[in-house]
Amino acid sequence: MLGGLLALVSAAFFSLNNATARRGVVSGSVWQGMAISVPFGVPFFFAALLIFGSLSELATFSWASMFWLGCAGIVHFVIGRYANYRGSKAIGTNLVGPIQDTNILVALGLAIFFLGEKLNGIMVIGIVLVCLGPVLTWKKGKSETTSSFKPNWPEGIFFAIISSLSYGTSPIFVRLGLETGGGIGRGVAAGLISYIAASGAAGLAMLRPGTMKDISRIGRSNLNWFFIASVAVGMAQMLRYMALSLAPVSVVAPMMRLSSVFRVYFSWLINREHEIFGPGIVVGTFVSLAGALILSIQSDAVLGWLPASEALSALLAWRWP
Repeated sequence: MLGGLLALVSAAFFSLNNATARRGVVSGSVWQGMAISVPFGVPFFFAALLIFGSLSELATFSWASMFWLGCAGIVHFVIGRYANYRGSKAIGTNLVGPIQDTNILVALGLAIFFLGEKLNGIMVIGIVLVCLGPVLTWKKGKSETTSSFKPNWPEGIFFAIISSLSYGTSPIFVRLGLETGGGIGRGVAAGLISYIAASGAAGLAMLRPGTMKDISRIGRSNLNWFFIASVAVGMAQMLRYMALSLAPVSVVAPMMRLSSVFRVYFSWLINREHEIFGPGIVVGTFVSLAGALILSIQSDAVLGWLPASEALSALLAWRWP
Protein backbone atom coordinates (compact mmCIF):
# COMPACT_ATOMS: atom_id res chain seq x y z
CA MET A 1 0.00 0.00 0.00
CA LEU A 2 2.79 2.45 0.98
CA GLY A 3 4.76 1.60 -2.16
CA GLY A 4 1.75 2.43 -4.35
CA LEU A 5 1.15 5.71 -2.51
CA LEU A 6 4.79 6.76 -2.90
CA ALA A 7 4.58 5.97 -6.61
CA LEU A 8 1.43 8.10 -6.90
CA VAL A 9 3.10 11.14 -5.27
CA SER A 10 6.18 10.52 -7.41
CA ALA A 11 3.98 10.65 -10.51
CA ALA A 12 2.68 14.08 -9.46
CA PHE A 13 6.23 15.41 -9.04
CA PHE A 14 7.20 13.95 -12.41
CA SER A 15 4.35 15.87 -14.03
CA LEU A 16 5.52 19.11 -12.40
CA ASN A 17 9.03 18.40 -13.67
CA ASN A 18 7.79 17.84 -17.20
CA ALA A 19 5.72 21.04 -17.21
CA THR A 20 8.54 23.23 -15.90
CA ALA A 21 11.17 21.58 -18.11
CA ARG A 22 8.87 22.09 -21.08
CA ARG A 23 8.68 25.80 -20.24
CA GLY A 24 12.47 25.87 -20.15
CA VAL A 25 12.99 24.20 -23.54
CA VAL A 26 10.45 26.48 -25.26
CA SER A 27 13.20 29.09 -25.59
CA GLY A 28 16.13 27.12 -24.19
CA SER A 29 17.85 23.89 -25.26
CA VAL A 30 17.63 20.28 -24.13
CA TRP A 31 21.26 20.15 -23.02
CA GLN A 32 20.80 23.25 -20.90
CA GLY A 33 18.13 21.38 -18.97
CA MET A 34 20.25 18.22 -18.78
CA ALA A 35 23.26 20.16 -17.48
CA ILE A 36 21.23 21.32 -14.48
CA SER A 37 18.86 18.46 -13.72
CA VAL A 38 21.22 15.46 -13.92
CA PRO A 39 24.09 16.66 -11.67
CA PHE A 40 21.55 18.18 -9.26
CA GLY A 41 20.44 14.67 -8.32
CA VAL A 42 23.75 13.80 -6.61
CA PRO A 43 23.69 16.40 -3.79
CA PHE A 44 19.89 16.06 -3.56
CA PHE A 45 20.01 12.31 -2.88
CA PHE A 46 23.08 12.66 -0.63
CA ALA A 47 21.20 15.19 1.52
CA ALA A 48 18.20 12.83 1.63
CA LEU A 49 20.45 10.01 2.85
CA LEU A 50 21.70 12.21 5.68
CA ILE A 51 18.13 13.18 6.61
CA PHE A 52 17.02 9.54 6.71
CA GLY A 53 20.17 8.53 8.57
CA SER A 54 20.88 5.89 5.96
CA LEU A 55 24.35 6.82 4.74
CA SER A 56 25.64 3.43 5.89
CA GLU A 57 23.37 1.76 3.33
CA LEU A 58 25.86 2.67 0.59
CA ALA A 59 28.29 0.07 1.95
CA THR A 60 25.72 -2.73 1.68
CA PHE A 61 25.55 -2.82 -2.12
CA SER A 62 27.57 -5.43 -4.00
CA TRP A 63 29.50 -4.55 -7.12
CA ALA A 64 26.85 -6.32 -9.17
CA SER A 65 24.11 -4.22 -7.54
CA MET A 66 26.01 -1.01 -8.23
CA PHE A 67 26.44 -2.06 -11.86
CA TRP A 68 22.68 -2.52 -12.33
CA LEU A 69 21.90 0.73 -10.51
CA GLY A 70 24.45 2.53 -12.67
CA CYS A 71 22.77 1.12 -15.78
CA ALA A 72 19.41 2.31 -14.45
CA GLY A 73 20.79 5.81 -13.94
CA ILE A 74 22.29 6.08 -17.41
CA VAL A 75 19.26 4.62 -19.17
CA HIS A 76 16.67 6.66 -17.24
CA PHE A 77 18.38 9.93 -16.25
CA VAL A 78 20.47 10.42 -19.39
CA ILE A 79 18.95 8.59 -22.37
CA GLY A 80 15.34 8.68 -21.21
CA ARG A 81 15.42 12.25 -19.91
CA TYR A 82 17.17 13.60 -23.00
CA ALA A 83 14.61 11.89 -25.25
CA ASN A 84 11.78 13.13 -23.04
CA TYR A 85 13.01 16.74 -23.26
CA ARG A 86 13.49 16.46 -27.04
CA GLY A 87 10.04 14.99 -27.50
CA SER A 88 8.45 17.61 -25.26
CA LYS A 89 10.16 20.42 -27.14
CA ALA A 90 8.82 19.03 -30.43
CA ILE A 91 5.21 18.13 -29.60
CA GLY A 92 4.63 19.21 -25.99
CA THR A 93 4.32 17.15 -22.82
CA ASN A 94 0.58 16.50 -23.24
CA LEU A 95 1.20 14.62 -26.49
CA VAL A 96 4.43 12.91 -25.41
CA GLY A 97 2.71 11.40 -22.35
CA PRO A 98 0.35 8.92 -24.07
CA ILE A 99 3.20 7.60 -26.25
CA GLN A 100 5.37 7.16 -23.18
CA ASP A 101 2.61 5.17 -21.49
CA THR A 102 3.63 2.17 -23.56
CA ASN A 103 6.63 1.85 -21.24
CA ILE A 104 4.34 0.06 -18.80
CA LEU A 105 4.15 -2.85 -21.25
CA VAL A 106 7.94 -2.95 -21.43
CA ALA A 107 8.33 -2.80 -17.64
CA LEU A 108 5.68 -5.41 -16.89
CA GLY A 109 6.93 -7.79 -19.56
CA LEU A 110 10.51 -7.61 -18.30
CA ALA A 111 9.36 -7.92 -14.67
CA ILE A 112 7.43 -11.09 -15.45
CA PHE A 113 10.11 -12.81 -17.50
CA PHE A 114 13.24 -11.68 -15.63
CA LEU A 115 12.12 -10.95 -12.07
CA GLY A 116 9.53 -13.70 -11.72
CA GLU A 117 6.69 -11.32 -10.82
CA LYS A 118 3.10 -12.37 -11.44
CA LEU A 119 -0.08 -10.59 -12.46
CA ASN A 120 -3.46 -11.23 -10.89
CA GLY A 121 -6.94 -10.45 -12.12
CA ILE A 122 -7.48 -7.26 -10.14
CA MET A 123 -4.10 -5.89 -11.25
CA VAL A 124 -4.97 -6.44 -14.91
CA ILE A 125 -8.15 -4.39 -14.51
CA GLY A 126 -6.24 -1.58 -12.82
CA ILE A 127 -3.46 -1.63 -15.42
CA VAL A 128 -5.96 -1.42 -18.29
CA LEU A 129 -7.70 1.58 -16.71
CA VAL A 130 -4.44 3.39 -15.88
CA CYS A 131 -3.28 2.93 -19.49
CA LEU A 132 -6.64 3.84 -20.99
CA GLY A 133 -7.02 7.12 -19.09
CA PRO A 134 -4.06 8.97 -20.64
CA VAL A 135 -4.98 7.68 -24.10
CA LEU A 136 -8.48 9.15 -23.74
CA THR A 137 -6.94 12.36 -22.45
CA TRP A 138 -4.71 12.65 -25.52
CA LYS A 139 -7.39 11.85 -28.12
CA LYS A 140 -10.02 14.18 -26.71
CA GLY A 141 -7.55 16.94 -25.94
CA LYS A 142 -6.15 16.83 -29.46
CA SER A 143 -9.59 17.06 -31.09
CA GLU A 144 -10.78 19.93 -28.90
CA THR A 145 -7.64 22.07 -28.79
CA THR A 146 -7.65 25.81 -29.31
CA SER A 147 -3.88 26.20 -28.82
CA SER A 148 -1.77 27.89 -31.49
CA PHE A 149 1.12 25.50 -30.79
CA LYS A 150 2.12 23.46 -33.88
CA PRO A 151 3.67 20.06 -33.02
CA ASN A 152 6.64 18.61 -34.92
CA TRP A 153 5.22 15.08 -35.09
CA PRO A 154 8.10 13.02 -36.61
CA GLU A 155 10.71 14.29 -34.16
CA GLY A 156 8.33 14.22 -31.20
CA ILE A 157 7.07 10.68 -31.80
CA PHE A 158 10.59 9.30 -32.36
CA PHE A 159 11.98 10.69 -29.11
CA ALA A 160 8.81 9.82 -27.18
CA ILE A 161 9.31 6.18 -28.20
CA ILE A 162 12.97 6.27 -27.14
CA SER A 163 12.02 7.71 -23.76
CA SER A 164 9.28 5.09 -23.39
CA LEU A 165 11.75 2.24 -23.95
CA SER A 166 14.21 3.81 -21.51
CA TYR A 167 11.63 4.45 -18.80
CA GLY A 168 10.23 0.94 -19.21
CA THR A 169 13.62 -0.73 -18.87
CA SER A 170 15.10 1.25 -15.96
CA PRO A 171 12.74 -0.08 -13.22
CA ILE A 172 14.00 -3.60 -13.97
CA PHE A 173 17.59 -2.47 -13.49
CA VAL A 174 16.61 -0.79 -10.22
CA ARG A 175 14.95 -3.94 -8.90
CA LEU A 176 17.99 -6.01 -9.89
CA GLY A 177 20.22 -3.52 -8.09
CA LEU A 178 18.07 -3.49 -4.97
CA GLU A 179 18.14 -7.31 -4.94
CA THR A 180 15.80 -8.10 -2.01
CA GLY A 181 14.53 -4.57 -1.44
CA GLY A 182 15.49 -3.36 2.03
CA GLY A 183 13.29 -0.38 2.78
CA ILE A 184 13.16 3.33 2.09
CA GLY A 185 16.73 4.17 3.15
CA ARG A 186 18.15 1.58 0.81
CA GLY A 187 16.00 2.93 -2.00
CA VAL A 188 17.43 6.44 -1.52
CA ALA A 189 20.97 5.05 -1.46
CA ALA A 190 20.25 3.22 -4.71
CA GLY A 191 19.06 6.46 -6.25
CA LEU A 192 22.31 8.20 -5.29
CA ILE A 193 24.36 5.47 -6.98
CA SER A 194 22.26 5.80 -10.13
CA TYR A 195 22.64 9.58 -10.21
CA ILE A 196 26.42 9.38 -9.77
CA ALA A 197 26.65 7.07 -12.79
CA ALA A 198 24.27 9.25 -14.79
CA SER A 199 26.18 12.44 -13.93
CA GLY A 200 29.41 10.86 -15.13
CA ALA A 201 27.85 9.74 -18.42
CA ALA A 202 26.11 13.07 -19.00
CA GLY A 203 29.32 14.95 -18.15
CA LEU A 204 31.21 13.05 -20.83
CA ALA A 205 28.50 13.84 -23.38
CA MET A 206 28.64 17.52 -22.47
CA LEU A 207 32.38 17.77 -23.14
CA ARG A 208 31.70 18.30 -26.83
CA PRO A 209 32.64 21.91 -27.71
CA GLY A 210 29.30 22.73 -29.31
CA THR A 211 27.37 21.38 -26.34
CA MET A 212 29.38 23.33 -23.77
CA LYS A 213 28.93 26.53 -25.79
CA ASP A 214 25.18 25.92 -25.94
CA ILE A 215 24.96 25.34 -22.18
CA SER A 216 26.93 28.52 -21.44
CA ARG A 217 24.30 30.62 -23.25
CA ILE A 218 21.46 29.71 -20.88
CA GLY A 219 19.29 32.69 -19.89
CA ARG A 220 18.15 33.57 -16.37
CA SER A 221 14.51 32.69 -17.02
CA ASN A 222 15.40 29.29 -18.46
CA LEU A 223 17.82 28.71 -15.59
CA ASN A 224 14.99 29.28 -13.10
CA TRP A 225 12.61 26.90 -14.90
CA PHE A 226 15.24 24.19 -15.18
CA PHE A 227 16.12 24.58 -11.49
CA ILE A 228 12.47 24.09 -10.48
CA ALA A 229 12.33 21.08 -12.81
CA SER A 230 15.47 19.68 -11.15
CA VAL A 231 13.98 19.93 -7.65
CA ALA A 232 10.73 18.35 -8.86
CA VAL A 233 12.44 15.46 -10.63
CA GLY A 234 14.73 14.96 -7.62
CA MET A 235 11.68 14.50 -5.39
CA ALA A 236 10.02 12.31 -8.01
CA GLN A 237 13.02 10.02 -8.42
CA MET A 238 13.59 9.72 -4.68
CA LEU A 239 9.98 8.67 -4.14
CA ARG A 240 10.21 6.32 -7.12
CA TYR A 241 13.24 4.51 -5.70
CA MET A 242 11.51 4.30 -2.33
CA ALA A 243 8.44 2.82 -4.00
CA LEU A 244 10.51 0.24 -5.90
CA SER A 245 12.21 -0.78 -2.66
CA LEU A 246 8.80 -1.53 -1.10
CA ALA A 247 6.58 -2.72 -3.97
CA PRO A 248 7.00 -4.82 -7.14
CA VAL A 249 7.46 -3.25 -10.57
CA SER A 250 4.01 -4.54 -11.57
CA VAL A 251 2.48 -2.14 -9.00
CA VAL A 252 4.88 0.82 -9.23
CA ALA A 253 5.04 1.04 -13.04
CA PRO A 254 1.27 1.42 -13.61
CA MET A 255 0.94 3.97 -10.79
CA MET A 256 3.74 6.04 -12.31
CA ARG A 257 1.71 6.43 -15.50
CA LEU A 258 -0.66 8.75 -13.68
CA SER A 259 1.97 11.41 -14.32
CA SER A 260 0.43 11.73 -17.79
CA VAL A 261 -2.85 12.85 -16.23
CA PHE A 262 -1.31 15.17 -13.65
CA ARG A 263 0.92 16.61 -16.34
CA VAL A 264 -2.05 18.02 -18.24
CA TYR A 265 -3.10 20.17 -15.30
CA PHE A 266 0.40 21.44 -14.53
CA SER A 267 0.82 22.19 -18.23
CA TRP A 268 -2.40 24.19 -18.22
CA LEU A 269 -1.13 26.25 -15.28
CA ILE A 270 2.35 26.81 -16.70
CA ASN A 271 2.31 26.25 -20.47
CA ARG A 272 -1.20 26.84 -21.71
CA GLU A 273 0.11 28.69 -24.79
CA HIS A 274 2.60 25.95 -25.65
CA GLU A 275 0.52 22.78 -25.32
CA ILE A 276 -2.49 20.94 -26.77
CA PHE A 277 -5.59 21.02 -24.52
CA GLY A 278 -9.27 20.11 -24.45
CA PRO A 279 -12.04 19.70 -21.85
CA GLY A 280 -12.20 15.98 -22.60
CA ILE A 281 -9.15 15.43 -20.36
CA VAL A 282 -11.54 15.04 -17.40
CA VAL A 283 -12.68 11.68 -18.80
CA GLY A 284 -9.14 10.36 -18.90
CA THR A 285 -8.46 11.66 -15.41
CA PHE A 286 -11.29 9.73 -13.78
CA VAL A 287 -10.51 6.54 -15.68
CA SER A 288 -6.84 6.62 -14.64
CA LEU A 289 -7.61 7.45 -11.02
CA ALA A 290 -10.02 4.51 -10.88
CA GLY A 291 -7.24 2.25 -12.11
CA ALA A 292 -4.82 3.68 -9.54
CA LEU A 293 -7.24 2.98 -6.71
CA ILE A 294 -7.70 -0.60 -7.91
CA LEU A 295 -3.92 -1.12 -8.02
CA SER A 296 -3.56 0.25 -4.49
CA ILE A 297 -5.72 -2.42 -2.86
CA GLN A 298 -5.12 -6.08 -2.21
CA SER A 299 -7.16 -8.92 -3.69
CA ASP A 300 -8.15 -10.14 -0.22
CA ALA A 301 -9.54 -6.72 0.63
CA VAL A 302 -11.71 -6.74 -2.49
CA LEU A 303 -13.18 -10.09 -1.50
CA GLY A 304 -14.02 -8.66 1.91
CA TRP A 305 -15.80 -5.60 0.51
CA LEU A 306 -17.85 -7.18 -2.28
CA PRO A 307 -20.57 -9.87 -2.11
CA ALA A 308 -19.34 -13.45 -2.35
CA SER A 309 -19.16 -14.65 -5.95
CA GLU A 310 -17.47 -17.62 -7.55
CA ALA A 311 -16.70 -15.60 -10.67
CA LEU A 312 -15.15 -12.77 -8.64
CA SER A 313 -13.14 -15.21 -6.54
CA ALA A 314 -11.84 -16.91 -9.68
CA LEU A 315 -10.85 -13.55 -11.20
CA LEU A 316 -8.96 -12.43 -8.11
CA ALA A 317 -7.30 -15.82 -7.67
CA TRP A 318 -6.01 -15.87 -11.25
CA ARG A 319 -2.23 -15.55 -11.62
CA TRP A 320 0.00 -15.25 -14.67
CA PRO A 321 2.33 -16.73 -15.59
